[in-house]
Amino acid sequence: MRKYCTYILLIAIAGFSACQKNLLDPVPTTDIPDFKAFETKDRINSQLNGLYSVMKHGKFLGGKFEIANEVRGEDFVNEKANNVTLNATWRMVPTGETQEVKEIWSQGYITINNVNVFLTGMNAVGNKVVGDSMAKIYAGEAKFVRSVSYFSLLQLYARPHWDGAGSKPGLILHSEGHSQIGSYSKARSTVNDTYAQVIKDLDSAEALLPKPAAGTLPAITHANAYSAIAFKIRVYLFLEKYDKVIEEAAKLVSASAPFVSPGGHALEGDIFKVFTTPYSSKESIFSLPFSGATGDFPGTQTQLGYYFTPSAKPYTGNGEYSLHPNGIISDSSWKSATDARRNFILTAGAKKYWVKFPTPSPFTDFIPVIRYAEVLLDVAEARVRQLNTVDASAVAMLSAVRHRSDASVTYTIADFATPAALLAAITKEKHIELLGEGFRSMEVTRLGISFPSKSSVVPVIDPTAAQYIWPISSDEMIYNKLCVDN
Repeated sequence: MRKYCTYILLIAIAGFSACQKNLLDPVPTTDIPDFKAFETKDRINSQLNGLYSVMKHGKFLGGKFEIANEVRGEDFVNEKANNVTLNATWRMVPTGETQEVKEIWSQGYITINNVNVFLTGMNAVGNKVVGDSMAKIYAGEAKFVRSVSYFSLLQLYARPHWDGAGSKPGLILHSEGHSQIGSYSKARSTVNDTYAQVIKDLDSAEALLPKPAAGTLPAITHANAYSAIAFKIRVYLFLEKYDKVIEEAAKLVSASAPFVSPGGHALEGDIFKVFTTPYSSKESIFSLPFSGATGDFPGTQTQLGYYFTPSAKPYTGNGEYSLHPNGIISDSSWKSATDARRNFILTAGAKKYWVKFPTPSPFTDFIPVIRYAEVLLDVAEARVRQLNTVDASAVAMLSAVRHRSDASVTYTIADFATPAALLAAITKEKHIELLGEGFRSMEVTRLGISFPSKSSVVPVIDPTAAQYIWPISSDEMIYNKLCVDN
């Protein structure tokens, strides 16, 4: 664990040094435990923004997390056989030494530790500096970042909730910030304990944060009460607590179409508006922003555009992954002639590529973490599972998402003979709607289905197989003797 903590400390020092830039009284990094970084409003604001910067690093939610979750699924073909660009993950044979297994784990915990250090500093000094009102907002944003980080790591490194009803090993939960080198060995909590921490943080974030109108960049790129509610909807779906999904949805989804939140969140008429500048879509609930400024875009070989788009102009990707011809793009109900989402598919030579994130190098497309289309589909699924019926509201939500991109389709109750048929349609719609955004692997494991074979060297991975989830990072296993592997 000592190497791990040294890495965290170096990151904290780097972030602290950055926030000292241009000040007349630079503080030695050894004074971090004295909370010098929390003695002025500007420094505190820099620390808060730093939490988002660490979370959106290309080694975590700024790229590799989404890529790993996509290429574990059945929709992409590895073209380069390069282990640096997740070939082992695509082949479903990663080990604790695999680069992405180590990087995502490390960057996720760096994010969590930075939140803990921030909250400690605010309680010690910062709250008095910024005042009660702003202190609550800062705490809410920090807790939101921590909850998203814990949830994200849980999906790759722990068994899904349905396996043992959450009793299997989850994550290592840290509530205190570590700003000095030391031994922080700790055992893994259960899956349920980890989810409980996620929900606790989200409940607190909702209570502390404001409710801004949808569609502005600050409302999209900083946590607020609506993003906390939306994320709780996702978390409760993964927890199989469908009644709680419906309860949270009452705060965010209107009772009938057109579905609009109290803050004005709604489906955009044109899905392409969600994925093009200025990214200020009313559908976007929380997104990770990027720009061409130095250090404000994902690093080399961590960008979605680099992996999924070809080198053919106007793109500057590396074509690491093409679309699998037998993946979701082969589904006949996803109409080639009328569905706008088919325009995200680009044919280059004999291959098809996914260009949902088309901006060329340095690949500054915003990454949507959660958007209203997902919320509607999550709520639709929960209603069917909870009520065990072909629920009219669920059908209407499903229809709203499909009809937005394909005006030739309007679903009615008569289109679904059974609740199972409606659930299958909702699952398929989510597969299509969120393709390339980092959901497929999470959906496979959440639903307890097998990972399909992708080639002669990638067999079917059943839910009981060891490869169904990732191993724990070898760095953690070496330095934390209390941690057990999967």
